[in-house]
Amino acid sequence: MGQPLLLIAAGGTGGHMFPAQALAEAMVRRGWRVKLSTDARGARYAGGFPHVVEIDQVSSATFARGGALARALVPARIAAGVASAVVGFLRDRPAVVVGFGGYPSIPALSAAVALRLPRMIHEQNGVLGRVNRLFAPRVDAVCCGTWPTDLPEGVEGYYTGNPVRAAVLERAAAPYIAPGDYPMSLVVIGGSQGARILSDVVPEAIARLPREILANLRIAHQAREEDVARVTEAYDRAGLLAEVKTFFTDIPRRLSEAQLVISRSGASSVADISIIGRPAILVPFAAATADHQTANARGLVEAAILIPESALDPGSLSEHIAAVLSQPEAARQMARNALAHGRPDATERLVEVVEHLARKET
Repeated sequence: MGQPLLLIAAGGTGGHMFPAQALAEAMVRRGWRVKLSTDARGARYAGGFPHVVEIDQVSSATFARGGALARALVPARIAAGVASAVVGFLRDRPAVVVGFGGYPSIPALSAAVALRLPRMIHEQNGVLGRVNRLFAPRVDAVCCGTWPTDLPEGVEGYYTGNPVRAAVLERAAAPYIAPGDYPMSLVVIGGSQGARILSDVVPEAIARLPREILANLRIAHQAREEDVARVTEAYDRAGLLAEVKTFFTDIPRRLSEAQLVISRSGASSVADISIIGRPAILVPFAAATADHQTANARGLVEAAILIPESALDPGSLSEHIAAVLSQPEAARQMARNALAHGRPDATERLVEVVEHLARKET
């Protein structure tokens, strides 16, 4: 009997792609063949997937971007993607189809519905995204990364937690070095695409810190490409040692070495912080659908300081940073609380659901 095929469908952001990568890694180790169905944006995050994973770029689109003509063409592009997925599935039938959200997951999930293949979705956030909400009543299982998750009436969810990449698991529960009179690391991340407001506020907030803290501080700051130069200049003006990049490929290592993390509260970021166990200041993205980033952050209330965008300014943020970096025992307790929130077995829980659906089919 040949290797069973798992078809993973995920949209074009790290929030969708990183948990998809974690599942792919686990299923490959179990002897499954794995294919990834995504768009060109998603393919940019596919470099960390196991090399044996076949990547299929599909035709899909979103109503959220582009002009009137581009939006008018969305249904046709999605229909073309669905037709292509149906043909592909007839040639190489998946044992299970898993959607992780985003418009690029529509073709694969639609084809799975049409062909009555075993299918499931994983929602990373505390509120279902548009695509996952559409398919929730039409799949065999709805797995939730954040609990509780707001689900449609009549739909039951299974709390798996959010799978994290192998590189994060390797740093799980890494010993935390509390702040002190020695080199300290501060990591600033804004999700896979950066966050402009963090670039606007964080450098000035750090510059206002007491000299005894600044003398020991080393900063890694993720910024959008258009913001890198000005953020770098802001740190240089303040005489601060900072590494500013659009994307850090070694975030797990940096988190494990950090005394404090300032971050958006995307589901993957929250999962990484809790698995490794670090104090954090979280700034939910105010425009997130149904304010799902605030929902994501609620579970970390004892491990993180939650600041709404509307209340974020350099003065108050500086005070919060100083409070964490000047109170070693409180910071150590925040790290312990973060660990208590983590679900390092999330990938295994998701694997169990996949294999259960595959057994039901046979």
